[in-house]
Amino acid sequence: MNKLITRRESLKKIGKITAGITVSAGLFGPFSSILAHATTPETQPLKGWIVDGIGQQPGYSIKALTRKVFDAAGGMGKFISKGDVVVLKPNISWAQAPNLAVTTHPEVMEAVIELCQESGAKKVRIADNTIHDAGRCFAVTGAAGVAERTGADLVFPRSSMMKKMNLHGHRLDVWPVFTPFVEADKIINMPVAKVHGLSVLTLGMKNWIGGVGGRRSALHQDIHQSIVDLAQFFKPQLTLIDATRILTANGPSGGNISDVKVTNRLILSNDPVAADTLAAAQLFGKTPEDVPFIQLGNKWGLGSSDLDRLTRYSVSI
Repeated sequence: MNKLITRRESLKKIGKITAGITVSAGLFGPFSSILAHATTPETQPLKGWIVDGIGQQPGYSIKALTRKVFDAAGGMGKFISKGDVVVLKPNISWAQAPNLAVTTHPEVMEAVIELCQESGAKKVRIADNTIHDAGRCFAVTGAAGVAERTGADLVFPRSSMMKKMNLHGHRLDVWPVFTPFVEADKIINMPVAKVHGLSVLTLGMKNWIGGVGGRRSALHQDIHQSIVDLAQFFKPQLTLIDATRILTANGPSGGNISDVKVTNRLILSNDPVAADTLAAAQLFGKTPEDVPFIQLGNKWGLGSSDLDRLTRYSVSI
């Protein structure tokens, strides 16, 4: 039987400390200037930022847009250091082709991997505990091809790679966690934007259901609190929401091209609540009040649903 350990104990054991979602004010010169105008805790700007990227030119390159949103945030080198083991968490849980907007676009994955490698990452790993058969998911979604072209590790989920850990959530306590995320130096969350029959939407915070094992059907009971409990445990360095095309109906598994809307957008942030808030508003016309897990994420301090408290950037190609 696996010994019960906390995430902190595991990190100490491997000699790594995963950074939180907050980036220091000195890291980005342009971002830190807003702090001089802070007054009260309620009005004080967060050390957060968000980049909204859009492909406007016909035939624009998804990989080029991905690079541009990272450039706007100061470059991947601000987040990834030489020798880092980086784990990417795309949504590749369904064996559906990329054009159906059910999974993270392979060109987005490929661009992020290349940026990490250029920044000196020792290893880049792609991990998701898929719903459909993993081998089929990896092949159909394009993830296997990305791994082959870039040399990234594609991690197949196995029961031996699930470690019981204390999530210290408001609802979830001990749960099997997919170990690549525990062992990583840096984590980048890379969801696709789509509707969901139970949680209204699936964006960044919801994507962490693919980071655990166990009876995941139980997570759908009080799903919004479960989403936030998982999000507060994983705490990625960055969230990159793939909205190059979105699923507008019959989520999360989709399967009908008529449910897909091409939006040509990417949203990058160090604040997971803000990333989901902006995506919900711009892509689906939803407010935080429409999406309970966004409200809960704000309530429990995972980030801010008040976008005015963040530094915002827009880029286009």
